[in-house]
Amino acid sequence: MSLPTLSTKRRLIVTLLTVSLLVFALIVRLGIIQVVQGEELKKQALEQWTRGIPVKAERGLILDRNGKKLAISISRDTVWCRPIDIKNPEEDAKKIAGILQLEEDDVYTKITSKQSLVKIKQWIEKEESEALRKANIKGIEIAEDKKRYYPFGSFAAHIIGHNNVDQVGQYGIEAAFNKYLTGTAGKWVKTTDAAGRQLPYDDEKLYEAKNGLNVVLTMDETIQHFAEKAALEVLVKHKAKNVSILVMEPKTGDLLAMANKPDYDPNSPTKPLSEEEAKAWEGLPQEEITKKWFDMWRNFSINDVYEPGSTFKIITAAAGLEENVVTPSSQFYCSGYVRQIKSGKPIKCWRYYNPHGSQTFVEGVQNSCNVVFVEVGLRLGAEKMYEYLRAFGFGELTGVPFTGESPGIIPSGPKAIKDVNLATISFGQGIAVTPIQLVTAISAVANGGNLMVPRLVKELVDEEGNLVHEYEPEVKRKVISEETSKTLMKILESVVSEGTGKSAYVPGYRVAGKTGTAQKVVDGRYADGKYIASFVAAAPANDPQVVVAVIVDEPSAGGYYGGQIAAPVAGQVVKDILSYLDIEPQFTEGEKEDNEKENVTVPDVRNKNIKEASKMVLSLGLKYSTDAYFIEEGSVVIDQFPLPGTVVKRGASMELYVESKRQDTEKIVVPDLTGASQEQAIEVLNQLNLRFEFSGSGVVVGQMPKAGTEVDLNSLVNVRFDNVN
Repeated sequence: MSLPTLSTKRRLIVTLLTVSLLVFALIVRLGIIQVVQGEELKKQALEQWTRGIPVKAERGLILDRNGKKLAISISRDTVWCRPIDIKNPEEDAKKIAGILQLEEDDVYTKITSKQSLVKIKQWIEKEESEALRKANIKGIEIAEDKKRYYPFGSFAAHIIGHNNVDQVGQYGIEAAFNKYLTGTAGKWVKTTDAAGRQLPYDDEKLYEAKNGLNVVLTMDETIQHFAEKAALEVLVKHKAKNVSILVMEPKTGDLLAMANKPDYDPNSPTKPLSEEEAKAWEGLPQEEITKKWFDMWRNFSINDVYEPGSTFKIITAAAGLEENVVTPSSQFYCSGYVRQIKSGKPIKCWRYYNPHGSQTFVEGVQNSCNVVFVEVGLRLGAEKMYEYLRAFGFGELTGVPFTGESPGIIPSGPKAIKDVNLATISFGQGIAVTPIQLVTAISAVANGGNLMVPRLVKELVDEEGNLVHEYEPEVKRKVISEETSKTLMKILESVVSEGTGKSAYVPGYRVAGKTGTAQKVVDGRYADGKYIASFVAAAPANDPQVVVAVIVDEPSAGGYYGGQIAAPVAGQVVKDILSYLDIEPQFTEGEKEDNEKENVTVPDVRNKNIKEASKMVLSLGLKYSTDAYFIEEGSVVIDQFPLPGTVVKRGASMELYVESKRQDTEKIVVPDLTGASQEQAIEVLNQLNLRFEFSGSGVVVGQMPKAGTEVDLNSLVNVRFDNVN
C-alpha cells in the first residue's frame, strides 16, 4: 500500500479545517437561535401553531345618580369563519346564507377569502345560533359577543350617546368616557397545524376579558323624564324646530337633566325619526344621508348658539348691582326710546307706544324695560361689560365633557364694543350663547356667585360597586358676591310673582325667573318670523335647589313669546321637580296678602289693538307685559294669559301676545361705518336690519349708499375694507 502523498495530506487538512469551520459556524448559529433569539422565535412559533378568537370585554354600565341602568351590554353571538377549513364552499354558503338571512354571494366571497379568520355576521339571534350549530359546518365558529343596549330607547339620547358596531363610543358619555367603559379584551386560543386545522387534544386556553368601569351620572332619571315630557309637549304643540330643557343643581353644577327634542334612538342611531323622514331620505346620496345622521345626533344644548334676548338681562342686572352703578331703588324714566346714544335706527323699548314712565330698578326688571337695561349697561361701560361677559363664562367652553361644544360669540374685546353694541348687549342682542352656558351662568347668580364647571359624571365604579374615582364639584371662579346674589334673586322672584314671568308662577313655591324672546340671525341678518322663546327659573328663590332653562327654537304654531311658550313649561317642570324632591311649599307675605285682595275678572282684549287693550287692562288695576319685538300702535292682541273670565286678584299681571310686523315702508338712515372692523360693521348693520356685502379686509374705507342716506328696510349696503397703515 502506497503512502499518501503530500498533496493528498494537504487536501485532507483543508477538508478537515473546512468541516471544522462549518461545524463551528453551525454551533454558533444554533447558540444564537437557542439563546439570543430563543424567546422571540418561540413567540413566533406559538403564533403559527395557534389561532385566537377575540373575546370582547363587557362594556361598563351607564347609570343615573340613583343607580338606574341607562346603558347595558347584552350577550349576542357572532359568527366567524376559517376559510381554510371550508371544504364545500358552494353548499356551505347556501346553508349559511339561508340560516342568517344573508346574500349567498356575499357569504361565498367571505368563506373563500385568503384571510385566516373572517367575520360572517355580528350579533345574531338565539334561534340563528341554534340552527347554525345543528348544521355543523366545519370551519364555522360561533363566539359569544357583547352588544350595547339602551333599555329606554331614545331617553336621554344626547347625554348617553351611542357606539359604532365595534363598540367604540361615538357621541355623548359613550364617547367621552370610552376608555373607562371599554375594558380589556380577552382571547380564546386553539392549537392548529401548518394548514390552520385544529389539532386533536390541543391545549385550549381562554384568557378572560377585563370588564370596563361603570359610569355614574349626576343626571336623575325621574327629573330627566319630567324634562323630556315637557320638551316633547312643547315641540308638538308649538311645532318648534328644536326644544332644549336643562336642569342644574346650582350649588354643585350637577346637571340633573338635559332634554333635547327631537332626539334619536341610540339602539338604531342611523334610523330616521319617522316614516315621512325615511321617505325623504330615499334616493339621497350617502354623503347627504351621513349629514342627516350628524344633524340627528347634534346636541342643541351644547353645539348651537342663539341670541339670549331678555334672559341675558339677569347678567346685566348682576353686573350693575355688583359694581354699585344701580340699586333696587334707583329711579329710571322710560319714554319709549333710548335717548342716551345715537344710532341709525332708534332703539325702542318693547312698550314704546305706552312707555313705562318713572320706575325703580326693581320695576324695570319686572317690566323687562329695555331703556332701564341700556342705562345700566352704559353706566357699566364697555370694559366692565366685557369683563362680566367673560366672568360669567360667555365666549369660552363650560367644561362639559362632550365633543363639539361651542364657546358662543361675544365681542373680541372692550374696544370692539361701541355704544350701540353696549346698548344692545345689555338686553341680550349682539351676542350668542349656548343653552349650557346660560344655565351655568344663571346658576352662578342663584348659588351665591360661584361659576361652576357643569358636572355630568359623578363617579366611576367597578363591577363590584367599588368606587374607583369620584369627580368633585369644581368652582371655576367667583363672579358676584353673595349679597348681590340674594338681592337679585329677590328681584327675579318679583318678576314671576308680579312681572313678565307670571306664567311660570307656581302657587306655594317661590320661583325666580326671567322671560326671553329673541329673533334668530340667519345668514348674517335677523330673519323675519323666526324666533327663540326662552325662560330661566331658579327655585325656591330663597334657597335655590334647581335652575331650569327652557329654550324653544322656532315655534311656528302662532305665538313665539318666552312668557307665552317657555314660562308655563318652566313653571310646570319646577313644580314637578320640587314635589319630587319633597321640598315643602312656602308662602310669601305677598301671597298671603293676595288672598285678601279684591277679585277682578280678566277682560277679553283679544282682537283689540295694543293701545286700546292696554288701557282696558290698566283701568281694572291689572298689570300687563309682552316680550314682542317691533310692536306698532295698530298691532292686534291675538291671545292673552290668563284667559277672559278668569278671576284674579287686583294687581295681578297679564301676558298679551301681539301679532306684530315690521313696516316695509320704514326708512333707515345708513350709518357712517368708516374705520369700523368687519365685526363692528356686522353688529351695526344687523341692528338696523340692513343686508350687507363686504369686499377686502381690514377696516371700512368706503360704503355705498353713503352715510346719512335714507333707504328701505333690508336694503343692501356694499362695504369696502382695506388695511390702513
